[in-house]
Amino acid sequence: MPYFDAASAAPLHPVAHQALLASLDEGWADPARLYREGRRAALLLDAAREAAAEAVGCRPDELVFTPSGTHAVHAGIAGTLAARRRVGRHLVTSAVEHSSVLHSAAAHVADGGSATEVGVGRNGAVDAADFVREVGTDTALAVLQSANHEVGTLQPVAEVAQQCREVGVPLLVDAAQSLGWEQVPGPWSLLTASAHKWGGPAGVGLLVVRKGVRYAPQGVGDERESGRSPGFVNLPAIVAAAASLRAVRAEAAQEAARLRTLVERIRLRVPELVADVEVVGDAAARLPHLVTFSCLYVDGESLLHALDGAGFSVSSGSSCTSSTLTPSHVLRAMGVLSEGNVRVSLPRGTAASDVEAFLEVLPGAVRGVREALGAPAAAAAGAGDAQDSLVVDALGKRCPIPVIELAKVIGDVPVGGTVTVLSDDAAARLDIPAWCGMREQEYVGEEPRERGVAYVVRRVS
Repeated sequence: MPYFDAASAAPLHPVAHQALLASLDEGWADPARLYREGRRAALLLDAAREAAAEAVGCRPDELVFTPSGTHAVHAGIAGTLAARRRVGRHLVTSAVEHSSVLHSAAAHVADGGSATEVGVGRNGAVDAADFVREVGTDTALAVLQSANHEVGTLQPVAEVAQQCREVGVPLLVDAAQSLGWEQVPGPWSLLTASAHKWGGPAGVGLLVVRKGVRYAPQGVGDERESGRSPGFVNLPAIVAAAASLRAVRAEAAQEAARLRTLVERIRLRVPELVADVEVVGDAAARLPHLVTFSCLYVDGESLLHALDGAGFSVSSGSSCTSSTLTPSHVLRAMGVLSEGNVRVSLPRGTAASDVEAFLEVLPGAVRGVREALGAPAAAAAGAGDAQDSLVVDALGKRCPIPVIELAKVIGDVPVGGTVTVLSDDAAARLDIPAWCGMREQEYVGEEPRERGVAYVVRRVS
């Protein structure tokens, strides 16, 4: 059964499995103790730290292990903001950061600080000049991911890091998705990552704070991990994480080239095999193993279930899932179609035959969901004595129903006529303009109503 959700959690690398088993026998003691077993554990911890630091490109004493990547992000942001409080309380992030960053920003604002989210283009990337423009004299910290978790777009980290350094503002880089492939370029100040993203065990994160960066650990601490991550370390998992990071980086160049070819195959073939699809994310500046696309007139949850039933494990940023009623903040910031969203992230070792099998299954899965929802089979035809305007009441209906209802009636108004869709579904704000772009119709705008929003579309062709 092909597993295509490595961006969420990569399968455990064989080297990690071996290192984990070996260190369970050798690394169970407290590395802070001076007796024989403790000294042996300390040697394992030091070796793991040195291996991880080499992969990151930092000094071993700048790197600490944390219980997760999310913990590393929270600690890194909170510690830097606290240490630089006299400089100011302004935090700058991109609008497409991981939720751990956005949650930290929200907590900072609730505590009286300020935060700015810098927007992105339709490819998911920030403009470096736009980002740095928001970094002012009162900015305590800037945060920018190295690569987006949902669409794979690479961010201009090196350029932003250099400009932040010139104005004296530290930059924290969330490298969770990219560290298994390469070092993060540029003079960044802090870095976070998570082992389960590169094939290490879950429950191990990295926090790197460069020498010279003002940092004040928050919360109750102890003497472990330089006081930045208290508690007894999970030494076997740490050893396995460091060993697997070294292993995947040794394989990275060759495997990246191979997976990039497979992903390019998906990017090109999906629009040919399935009508009304939008492939999102940058076509070139992206992670080698990840591709995301969205399908019109598709319920994301039903599509994921259909693919799972056919043997393929993928994920989605669609609002049409059981876990959320709002579209992915990443897709929303990009202004792209959110309904029927599928993220395919290939783990190392994925066979070309598995990709071909996925491409064979996908069209039938999409067709089945569309038929079940009553989606139109083709673009609406022209109308004879059509009404100049129509109102579609889609209140209480979730995506993709509002767009399906719009598509069904657009042909019932003449060219120049309008259709107004009433909807209280958050995804409609993205999906109706996206539908207009894909169907070459004019999106006139939206107007809040007592209940929901009225979205107005003018027929152009």
